[in-house]
Amino acid sequence: MTEKKEPITFLIGDDHNIVRQGLQLIIDDNFDDVIIYNASSLQQIIQQTKKNKIDIAILDAQFPDGNCISIISELKQIVPTCKILIFTSFEEDNYALKFIDAGADGFLNKLSNEAEIQQAIIEIHETGKYASALTKKLLAIKEYNPVLLNPFGLLSEREMQIARLYAKGLGNLEIANTLNLRQNTISTFKKRIFEKLNITTIVDLIELMKIHIDL
Repeated sequence: MTEKKEPITFLIGDDHNIVRQGLQLIIDDNFDDVIIYNASSLQQIIQQTKKNKIDIAILDAQFPDGNCISIISELKQIVPTCKILIFTSFEEDNYALKFIDAGADGFLNKLSNEAEIQQAIIEIHETGKYASALTKKLLAIKEYNPVLLNPFGLLSEREMQIARLYAKGLGNLEIANTLNLRQNTISTFKKRIFEKLNITTIVDLIELMKIHIDL
């Protein structure tokens, strides 16, 4: 008599219902016997992980109550065998290795096509890991020269100084007065900083600094 296998338990963590529904459809199409739990906040992710033995957690990086990187180690302590795939709109080249270093088992951008999403989920299940071609390249670069992976290494000393002041909540005029520079000079620096870091808002800057820099 063949022993009945336990169902695979998934936790889908995302604060957008349409994303959770889309992932559930992909999971249902590729696995026969599954149980799927849902969470829309970091708090719910922790609660679901404590209540249920989760095999695979597919989690967004950012929630209204915080960044997912802050709870990865806690999830691993609650269920050491749980495999975590980060599924996010965050740029892979800036964030993938930070989440992997924090304990995630894979990283996937939400712009990936359905075949890539399917492959990532299957690989996480079968091997416990997933790395795209880009993440594999980043891991190789990290092995060779870790400094190259910090996007803030692209900034000059003055640009870094101004970036820190923006992150502290100062505006253009306040920064100009602090550094004894003209306001339009600060605006030029801001544009250059954003271009080098491939970001568009101060919120993006702060999130990136949380990952790469001690504020």
